[in-house]
Amino acid sequence: MKTLKILSWNVNGIRAVNKKGFLDWFAKVNPDILCIQETKAHEEQLPDELLHVDGYNAYFSSGERKGYSGVALYTKEKPISIKKGFGKKEFDNEGRILIAEYPGFYLYNIYYPNGKASAERLKFKMDFYDAFFDHANKLKKSGAKIIICGDVNTAHKEIDIARPKENSTVSGFLPEERAWIDKFIASGYVDTFRMFNSEPNNYTWWDQVTRARERNVGWRIDYFFVSENAKSDIKNAFILSEVIGSDHCPIGIEKTI
Repeated sequence: MKTLKILSWNVNGIRAVNKKGFLDWFAKVNPDILCIQETKAHEEQLPDELLHVDGYNAYFSSGERKGYSGVALYTKEKPISIKKGFGKKEFDNEGRILIAEYPGFYLYNIYYPNGKASAERLKFKMDFYDAFFDHANKLKKSGAKIIICGDVNTAHKEIDIARPKENSTVSGFLPEERAWIDKFIASGYVDTFRMFNSEPNNYTWWDQVTRARERNVGWRIDYFFVSENAKSDIKNAFILSEVIGSDHCPIGIEKTI
């Protein structure tokens, strides 16, 4: 039996994080799969060292807007297939989705929308959530094992945010956003981090303007979820809060195959 290490990180600009030692960190942690969100770059804007990392196959999905959104997948094993969307143009053209099929499981690498900018973007976020929900559930009904990772842009419970009361009317901790995660989990998915850790003060994002990271005033908005039928494969889930370079930190799981 083999163990896979899968990591996920919103890097807040892959070119920016590359100037802060990203490739050295990548080589040191040596994951089997690394999922990146918020690349903020098109492939033609990236240096060769990011396009071709030794030992990995690399896949990118970029939005129509330059310098915005974007996800990437670095994987030692070449996937059976790669899809760049749910099949809905309004969501797919923002470059937020990579779905990789592997022997025995599917991996969703997603940068979910932020709803803070306006009422329209909050609606877009909730519609995106629903489109993802429908897509994943159709796959789950076929009996597939599913792993979902990325920046979900919502803290689920009060334990997942340092200042719950102060943020109860802020997108990222609104009742309807949190209720969607409740619905999602109730439909047959597991928050892997909470399989192994029930402690507060575990966060994955900190506001840079207020230097919140120094005080650990954060939000846990990055997740690995798995379908219930994959739960027994997960042997560990963790947050790499000591890793700097972005306003998010990496997260990860270890799973048997």
